Amino acid sequence: MERRPIIGISSSVIVDEAGSFAGYKRAYVNKDYVDAVVRAGGVPLIIPFSTDKEVIISQAQLIDGLILSGGHDISPYNYGQEPNPKLGETFPERDTYDMLLLEESKKRNIPIIGICRGFQLINVAAGGTLYQDLSLIPGNILKHFQGSKPTLKTHMIKIEENSVISSIFGKETMVNSFHHQALDKVADDFRVVARASDGVVEAIEHKTYKFLVAVQWHPEMLAVECEKARELFTRFIEEAKK
Repeated sequence: MERRPIIGISSSVIVDEAGSFAGYKRAYVNKDYVDAVVRAGGVPLIIPFSTDKEVIISQAQLIDGLILSGGHDISPYNYGQEPNPKLGETFPERDTYDMLLLEESKKRNIPIIGICRGFQLINVAAGGTLYQDLSLIPGNILKHFQGSKPTLKTHMIKIEENSVISSIFGKETMVNSFHHQALDKVADDFRVVARASDGVVEAIEHKTYKFLVAVQWHPEMLAVECEKARELFTRFIEEAKK
């Protein structure tokens, strides 16, 4: 039987707010990431958050592909800015953890996908910057944080040709949207491959790395009922088999 690739999914920490274990910390990731990997033929491995550098390096050595998942705002100190009043909750220790997972995974040349926070972190790690809130972007900005179910697509994106994203989704597609920050300066190593009609960057791809794709929307949520979203994970898993 063919070995199924092991796909690491970065995680966060969630704190119980009530009940018998109020205040208790738990390792956490949304189950949609796990389901998307299984559906595409991979073996999901949730990577527990750690502050131990040697542990993180060892974790990265276990996997055949990496998904950097969503979560907290990235600390603006990672891209040379002070916090704006509209900055959300940050988790600087997780920034360090995610960046080290990313660095070690790139050393091994394994495929990488960044989603939402993961998308933004990949840009910041490579020298890019963020708008700390969408309201700081000049012009008329779309609603990018939908108040509805995860599988509902709420706005259109335009996609550049000759990209992994275009080979799956075509020239345009509708996406779901759950973010209040956005890319500002795009890191030099990346090209923008999708934007919303208001100019907000929705996807980037590394110019030379074999498979490093990052998206602002949540394909793992859409994969429940969207064939093209599932195809993104299938393509990722196929790369992880190589």
